[in-house]
Amino acid sequence: MLPMLPMRHWREAGPFGAAAEAAGFDALMTVELGHDVFTPLAFAALATERIELTPSIAVAFPRSPTVMASQAWDLHANSGGRFVLGLGSQVKGHNERRFGIPWSPPAPRLRDYVRALRAVWRRWETGEKLDYQGEHYKLTLMTPDFSPEPTGLSMVPVTIAAVGEAMLRVAGEVCDGVRLHPLCSRRYLEEVALPRIGEGMRHGGRSRANFDVFGGGFVATGPDAKTVAEGIEWARRRVAIYGSTRTYTPILALHGLEELGAKLHTMSTQGRWSEMAAEVSDDVVRIFAACGTYGEIAQAIEARFGGLADAIEVNFPAGTPAGLQRELLSDIHRIPHAFKGFDTGW
Repeated sequence: MLPMLPMRHWREAGPFGAAAEAAGFDALMTVELGHDVFTPLAFAALATERIELTPSIAVAFPRSPTVMASQAWDLHANSGGRFVLGLGSQVKGHNERRFGIPWSPPAPRLRDYVRALRAVWRRWETGEKLDYQGEHYKLTLMTPDFSPEPTGLSMVPVTIAAVGEAMLRVAGEVCDGVRLHPLCSRRYLEEVALPRIGEGMRHGGRSRANFDVFGGGFVATGPDAKTVAEGIEWARRRVAIYGSTRTYTPILALHGLEELGAKLHTMSTQGRWSEMAAEVSDDVVRIFAACGTYGEIAQAIEARFGGLADAIEVNFPAGTPAGLQRELLSDIHRIPHAFKGFDTGW
């Protein structure tokens, strides 16, 4: 189970991370939105001892593989091997118009990117000559002055965000896990995501037991119905925003919601953002969200994710006692999942 680290004020990251670790959370996550995705994890690393640290996700292509390798290396080393690199391609418009970089088909490019990362890491840890010759990245220079010291740790696990079938196959083929988009239903997991991941695993000779399936939905919980309702409203707004993006139309189509997606997209082009959530019914929200009070949420999460996802984002409302958080997380941890641990030897 992963909560979101505070990102705006760095002084909050360490105390929040220590409290999350004490409550029994498995990992701490950040997202690359309005603030730097790596720095809060660094502060949390110094304040914790056990908990995993991960960006979910860092945008790959605006950073060269070598730059990304360096950031991940230092976080992994300074956390004693607790860092997991979550990468994503972002969509064409953001790459071209927000980051100012050329666009190309993202799935083969991200496959190449992950392989380039590992080539750099092997050079740093084992001294192996750097001679990576990929379709998109060619890396052949790494002098001693620009090489960090070996860590003696396992290689950094790499997971990627995936929605479309091609990227899901890449995740299974070359990665240690997948970060599913929140607009992902149980049916999409069963019928689309996991079969395509499985195809990639067979091609890459990878094992499901060593592959971490993260997320694919929302969790709305709290001590009472009022708090749960507030969480549902938050999820409703997210479903409306994501549903307006044509990239996610296939997920809506699986549930016969193409007309909703088209309407939301039209409203977004008209700047009617504040009106969009009203178009998303409670039934639609519950396709994508596990909802329930503290007494109900473990059962709701099992019905929504059990046996399919290995990890999900869970954020308890502010003020939830640490002891109660531990009890709830203990119940959630009993839900069956397939992931046993990363296999990231050199």
